[in-house]
Amino acid sequence: MTCMTGFAQDNSQAVLDNILSRKSVRSYTDQDVTPQQVETILKAAMAAPSGMNVQPWRFVVVREQATKDKLAGGFNKMIAKAPVVIVVCGKTTGKMGGENHNWTADCAAATENLLLAVEALGLGAVWTACYPYEDRMNPAIEALGLPKDITPYCIVPIGHPAGKDKPKDKWKPDNIHYDKW
Repeated sequence: MTCMTGFAQDNSQAVLDNILSRKSVRSYTDQDVTPQQVETILKAAMAAPSGMNVQPWRFVVVREQATKDKLAGGFNKMIAKAPVVIVVCGKTTGKMGGENHNWTADCAAATENLLLAVEALGLGAVWTACYPYEDRMNPAIEALGLPKDITPYCIVPIGHPAGKDKPKDKWKPDNIHYDKW
């Protein structure tokens, strides 16, 4: 029993260390991200919680340079320079055909899982906003040929870090309230 408790504590610490080590990486080496790494990242993303288990997330993995160039447009050149880009998209209609009001929250949870998996694999990535900015969404919709009920939520360039990026300390006790505001 003691052995299992020790394992659980070690495992818990590893998870917490990974969360606190996550950082935004904006420049990458030329080294490739393997298909196995991409699959691991996507499995982690799809393990995210989802309201009513709708799982509206959809992912487009982009390696083709011309498509990455279109996604980068004039707003974010690092997208074009990453070895692989994952576009997190959301199905905006629900199971019964009506509007899915939770798709952005569900896609946010999937994106955070994706970023934590990237960190755990020793890779680097950055969450690049797409939704709700039409000047970013429309080029993504066109470049990826997305159907009408699929909206690009964010674009995540992924690669091997070219520098020594460090996580930011975002701990702010003043943002915490107990029992009442």
